[in-house]
Amino acid sequence: MAEKLTSKGAIALEDKYGAHNYHPLAVVLSKGKGAKVWDVEGKEYFDFLSAYSAVNQGHCHPKIVGAMVDQAQTLTLTSRAFYSDALGTYEKYITEFFGYDKVLPMNTGAEADETALKLCRRWAYDVKGIANNQAKIIVCADNFHGRTISIISMSTDPESKAGFGPYTPGFEVIPYNDLDALEKALEDPNVAGFLVEPIQGEAGVVVPDEGYLTKAFAMCKAKNVLFIADEVQTGIARTGKLLACDHEGVRPDVLILGKALSGGAYPVSAVLADDEVMLTIKPGQHGSTFGGNPVAAKVAVAALEVVKEEGLAERAQKLGEIFRTEMRNIDSGMVELVRGKGLLNAVVIRPKGGKTAMDVCIKMAENGLLAKPTHDHIIRFAPPLVISEEELMEAVEVIKKSILSFD
Repeated sequence: MAEKLTSKGAIALEDKYGAHNYHPLAVVLSKGKGAKVWDVEGKEYFDFLSAYSAVNQGHCHPKIVGAMVDQAQTLTLTSRAFYSDALGTYEKYITEFFGYDKVLPMNTGAEADETALKLCRRWAYDVKGIANNQAKIIVCADNFHGRTISIISMSTDPESKAGFGPYTPGFEVIPYNDLDALEKALEDPNVAGFLVEPIQGEAGVVVPDEGYLTKAFAMCKAKNVLFIADEVQTGIARTGKLLACDHEGVRPDVLILGKALSGGAYPVSAVLADDEVMLTIKPGQHGSTFGGNPVAAKVAVAALEVVKEEGLAERAQKLGEIFRTEMRNIDSGMVELVRGKGLLNAVVIRPKGGKTAMDVCIKMAENGLLAKPTHDHIIRFAPPLVISEEELMEAVEVIKKSILSFD
């Protein structure tokens, strides 16, 4: 009989045989249900990262897992060389769900971002009439759209970017939440698109000024520039609306989705746009072996149905307000700032006695709650949206206790 794997053993295996491209907290998870996870020794934790908002519908949601298992026992993959009986039904469902003419299915968020970039450039040449190879796309400083070569080319994060050049040209970086900078950049007639996160998640849940998205969208329209929203992390009810752009009534020209589009059960991403943009890409010009596969199609429909049936956007809105109030009431000099929307929130930590955000996260893990720092001094809190108010308050007490232990 094989010896049971311990946390120490699992970490040693990853360290020896896996690439060292992550620096995880020393917790080895083996089970999840709803808003909670358990490590290999059986210790229970609240999950306040939700796989970077992929698990909005909760761990192992029975409806989503059921759809996945049923389809996996029937037909898993055809490639797009053939039609499947699952894809068209999914395409109809998701386009009607979000209100677009067409969807292009992919697997990961980074792939969806790359797809949006290609769509934007093709539209620039075929529709807007920009000279070939001259199209520019405006992006924001401190963005996070993935880690492919093209995407790190627009990054301002040295850790993501340094040492991976030469970089892909065609991107202009402006400050986030700066309409004057956007207005100036839009004066260039070769600008085809503006790619933006409605809330910058990886940067530390940076929420722009009210009206920023509305005005930015209007400015793009005035210059015949595509407004491209990366809602991979902020979409699918996370911020208290179905999309973060919905807070300002903005309908992006190109919408990028991923993560919770599958409820964390399977890699599923999508780009949505109307015909004028989407139909610029012709057969053979873009694709993916696994994109839109039968399992992904069934899982995504189930995941979106759960969001609607369980009122997850409304739940996120209500519980998010409670959470921010509770965080602001923590009587500690370490809590510098609390910000967020819905259940996508951040606490900016002021170091104390040499103790940082990472120390707070380690203490919270000891006390039964998992979160991860970003940019050394910020802790992002994003529990599954299925969390109950009672569970949320229990988790709040763990966070309070952990922070106050450093006083």
